[in-house]
Amino acid sequence: MTNDSKRPLTLRDVSDATGVSEMTVSRVLRNRGDVSEKTRQKVLEAAKELGYVPNKIAGALASKRVNLVAVIIPSLSNMVFPEVLTGINRVLEDTELQPVVGVTDYQPEKEEKVLYEMLSWRPSGVIIAGLEHTEPARAMLAAAGIPVVEIMDTDGNPVDSMVGISHRRAGREMAKAILKAGYSHIGFMGTKMPLDHRARKRFEGFTEALAKEGVEIEDREFYSGGSALAKGREMTQAMLERSPELDFLYYSNDMIGAGGLLHLIDQGIDVPGQIGLAGFNGVELLAGLPRQLATMDACRQEIGMKAAQIIAAQLEDSNAEIEKHVTLTPTITYGDTLKRR
Repeated sequence: MTNDSKRPLTLRDVSDATGVSEMTVSRVLRNRGDVSEKTRQKVLEAAKELGYVPNKIAGALASKRVNLVAVIIPSLSNMVFPEVLTGINRVLEDTELQPVVGVTDYQPEKEEKVLYEMLSWRPSGVIIAGLEHTEPARAMLAAAGIPVVEIMDTDGNPVDSMVGISHRRAGREMAKAILKAGYSHIGFMGTKMPLDHRARKRFEGFTEALAKEGVEIEDREFYSGGSALAKGREMTQAMLERSPELDFLYYSNDMIGAGGLLHLIDQGIDVPGQIGLAGFNGVELLAGLPRQLATMDACRQEIGMKAAQIIAAQLEDSNAEIEKHVTLTPTITYGDTLKRR
């Protein structure tokens, strides 16, 4: 059986191929009604051979929703977000819901456009990274009339629900661990703050905790663009040439931190004796480094799972009591680059 035309297949095509009425074909494909097993198998095999895919638009018009969950994230190249998507998919694969991904490249105006296009398809829910959005974007989220979960961050006020970690607290906890280990001359390297609100909040928490102990960051450098080992190497070399007295380097993410570690190893510098290092995110890919970088796990997969659970639970029972503000607690991994005292 082949479909030689460019038109999409219909129930009539499956009906013609099987000699079964369109109504019966519909019942089989929707798994509804009383149909003999022989007829059911005949229809399913024909539909599979033809490559028939049900048209759900008619059902969506009746319900005013499609079984899609809009997932809006800043990046696919940043290895943080694939783990979040894995968590979302693990939950939704046991439901009729399917995640559909939009990427904003950390640009508020692009996020607004992506959100507008996705909401125009009337999804059943929205999972969106971050709590900072343009006013039009927040208005669209508030008026959507569907479950909305803002993820990755809980330092702020959500439109509906939020799942993530407190990045300010994460920064404070890392600062405390660094000071407790005896380091006091600290440099910081990270993304340009207007583009990454979560990194900004970690930086604020970090500097706040240092200030309480009378310590200031002695050198800092910010970059735009993707997180890269080469960028970490380059910035670390430049910073230590400017500020050779530094005894600790704190990076806003593990990738540039790994680049810094590789530079220090190449230079024969004692880590963590002469200089300590720490990153953020707990990226498993970096487990093969010559030394394990100190870091903090951002609970990425758990965030994705809990966000999807909130969406699925609300759609199943809109009156159900659901925890809608979920703050997870990341933990420090000391690795081989941060002394423990």
